[in-house]
Amino acid sequence: MQHLQPSLRPTEIADLAVLFQFQLDKEANYLAAFTSKDPLDKEAYLEKFTKHLNDPTINMQTILLGDTIVGSIAKFETRGDTEITYWIDKSYWRKGIASAALKSFLAIEKTRPVFGRVAFDNLGSQKVLEKCGFIRLGTDRGFANARQAEIEEFIYRLG
Repeated sequence: MQHLQPSLRPTEIADLAVLFQFQLDKEANYLAAFTSKDPLDKEAYLEKFTKHLNDPTINMQTILLGDTIVGSIAKFETRGDTEITYWIDKSYWRKGIASAALKSFLAIEKTRPVFGRVAFDNLGSQKVLEKCGFIRLGTDRGFANARQAEIEEFIYRLG
């Protein structure tokens, strides 16, 4: 299996149009599960993530292979916890990019503990977290917009 080494840089407003396209993929949206109510609403997406770029509690990085944007990764705070989230363009899945990007991200984002939440059936993302040292703590249930149903999610923690 080929493993590619991505690089990270702070996300710029110009990146958002590309990142918006990634989340339109139906399979990727399904696996992510906890997505926006309407992934087709570009205006809402751009408004939300433009606010995120100006929020000092959010560390949002764009994942690059050379000059090509292949995903995003971010740290945010919710309910008093620090969490991470990432999204890789589906055409780059299964190449080690998410794991490599998360390892690089954790080297620059030092907040610990940090949590990751993943749908119970998103095995790829579970493997990414585990490869990066996250330990599965338990489960939660939440409404998954992408599935229009309440589903189980696994909660992971690092540090």
